[in-house]
Amino acid sequence: MRKRDALFILFPLLALILVVGLSCGRFSSSPSPPEGLQAQAPSPTKTDVAQARWAGPPPGAAYAGSESCLGCHQESADRYHKTVMGRIMSANPRTAQEQRNCESCHGPGGPHVDAAGGAVETLVTFRKGAEPVEVQNANCVSCHEKGEHTFWKGSTHEVRGLACVTCHKVMDRVSDRFNLAKPTTMEVCSQCHQTRRAQLQRSSHMPLREGKMSCGDCHNPHGSVTPALLREDSVNENCYKCHAEKRGPFLWEHAPVIESCSNCHEPHGSSNPRLLKVRIPRLCQECHVESRHPTNPYNPASGDKRITNRACVNCHQKIHGSNHPSGFAFEN
Repeated sequence: MRKRDALFILFPLLALILVVGLSCGRFSSSPSPPEGLQAQAPSPTKTDVAQARWAGPPPGAAYAGSESCLGCHQESADRYHKTVMGRIMSANPRTAQEQRNCESCHGPGGPHVDAAGGAVETLVTFRKGAEPVEVQNANCVSCHEKGEHTFWKGSTHEVRGLACVTCHKVMDRVSDRFNLAKPTTMEVCSQCHQTRRAQLQRSSHMPLREGKMSCGDCHNPHGSVTPALLREDSVNENCYKCHAEKRGPFLWEHAPVIESCSNCHEPHGSSNPRLLKVRIPRLCQECHVESRHPTNPYNPASGDKRITNRACVNCHQKIHGSNHPSGFAFEN
């Protein structure tokens, strides 16, 4: 009896599974396209076409001369001749390399000319991603290797793979000086240094927006022996170029001032007066917490002389240093 009951249950179950399987196969199969509308493979797009990777000039590649370039690139040449580099290399070349003009930067143009405009992979085009950054920069460094460019090798920008053409544009005159890619140095640097750009928009800021100075007055973007690509040996030496009255020497020196101006000041911009990182007296109380004056926060409502007007500086006016015999407290 038990075997017969099991068979009665098993056969309907198998039939149910078979029906469900056929139904799923029917709905999942894709219908054949109508006659005359056969499916076609999608046409290749520009991104699907394999682009020739940079191969460099072949051995023994010949120089075709800049005159050969003008047959196709006359418009680019006209713009180039208006730039500083264009006027030097076209009208007054000083070396054999400069006499090659176009080919001094782009490499031998013989294979490109022989291929009637092809073989672009043998040239240095300076387009983003077309050639390794090291190859592009090597062409620039072959001439620009002295003076301000002495410390380019191993500098922060070189190590991080920054290309010269990121900041400079040789073929068009965009800026008045330095063949910059943007009209001003500030705009060039702001492409990457967005935080500094935001700081320069604050109420108290270095006069870069007004055009009275530029990033290059304090920093050498091509490399230096100091942190932050500073032009001078230290932060203070950088500041003393303009703020000479703060240099000293002083009979009574203020320790944090001698250590670094950036202990108290934010050089790019601040929401506080005089580029201070924190408003006085809070700034002073970061160090002066245990002597003479109380360490509790002062109450502005009380009219305390330590709060009104210039706060601590009401009395301690010579905070950068004093030469008075009794100026140990930096009072006037």
